Amino acid sequence: MRRSADEAQRTRDRIVSTAVIQASAAGLSGLTIGSLAEALGMSKAGVVGPFGSRAELQLAALAKAVDMFTEAVVTPSLAAEPGLPRLCALIDTWCDYLADSPFPNGCFVTAASCELDGRPGELRTYLQDVVVRWRRFLYEQVLAARTAGHIGTDLDPDDLVSGLAGLAMSVNQEIQLLGDDRAAARGRRLMYALVGVEPRP
Repeated sequence: MRRSADEAQRTRDRIVSTAVIQASAAGLSGLTIGSLAEALGMSKAGVVGPFGSRAELQLAALAKAVDMFTEAVVTPSLAAEPGLPRLCALIDTWCDYLADSPFPNGCFVTAASCELDGRPGELRTYLQDVVVRWRRFLYEQVLAARTAGHIGTDLDPDDLVSGLAGLAMSVNQEIQLLGDDRAAARGRRLMYALVGVEPRP
């Protein structure tokens, strides 16, 4: 029984991993059971079975992309001391992620935000919650740095969160659409400037 459950989980993970890559290229709305079945060498029933529906498969792909972002950007930054060291570490891991994205079309969350922002439904609701939590996390890091006296008290945390998020979206576009290989370094420099500190070498 345990072996069967493990195999089922491995199959599910394999489907989700392929779905994330396909959704990055075609969008979540372009993710189809048929294309996944062909890519995985499985039947359509075998692909959709672990999820129950295409909508649940889309949601699983989105959740996987969010987990990958968290592991690449947030988790490493938590090793730094709270305050400016952690905020700088976060900027570094964020820009590294944008420069070397695991997805064919760059930051999955940014692409999904553009795709889903005008489409009410479960996917949009889930993504909205993700973005709200991410921005709250950014706010907490900025506030910790300001409270510790690491950055100016005149810097408004909400303004900084909007500025940092906007720069990240711009960097993603410059890399993916404009093919600018200097975009990540520029974005990192501008993010540091926004919080009023010199970039680390």
